[in-house]
Amino acid sequence: MSTLNKAMIIGRLGQDPEIRYTQSNTAVANLSIATNERFKDSMGEWKERTEWHRVVAWGRKAEICQQYLKKGSQVYIEGPIQTRKWEDRDGQTRYTTEVKALRLLMLDSAGDADIEQGPPPAGQQQPAPGSNSDQNESVSGDVDLNDKFDDIDDDLPF
Repeated sequence: MSTLNKAMIIGRLGQDPEIRYTQSNTAVANLSIATNERFKDSMGEWKERTEWHRVVAWGRKAEICQQYLKKGSQVYIEGPIQTRKWEDRDGQTRYTTEVKALRLLMLDSAGDADIEQGPPPAGQQQPAPGSNSDQNESVSGDVDLNDKFDDIDDDLPF
C-alpha cells in the first residue's frame, strides 16, 4: 500500500511573511498560520482553540508571499509535512516540523489567486479547492445553491 503525506490548511497569517535568500539567491518565505477550532467543553460552554502551523514557501511562491501577504491575510496551503534538522550557533541539534507549500491560495477578496498556477487573468476567478473546475465561484465568495438551481426545471423533460 502507498503512503500519503499531505496537509491542507486554511488559516490566517499571524505575522508578515519572513523572507530570506539562500546562497544561490533562492527566495524562502516562512509563514506562521493560525487555525481555529470551536467546540463545547464538558460544561456545554463554547471554547476556541488556536493551532499554529509553520509553513515554508520556496522560489517564486516565496516572492509572491512577500509581495501580497501580510499579517491577517487568509490563505489555503497544501503540501507535505516535513521535519528539518540543523545545528544552531551553540552547536545544539535542532528540529522543526513545517508544511512545505506546494500550493497556496490567497483567500482575501483582494487577492483571490492560486499561486501554484499563478494569479487568475483579469476578471476571472479560481475555483475552490476540491470543487469542479467548470464552476466559477470565487474561493472567498459564498455560493447560494438556490441561485444555481433556479432554472433546473427548465431542463427537465417532464
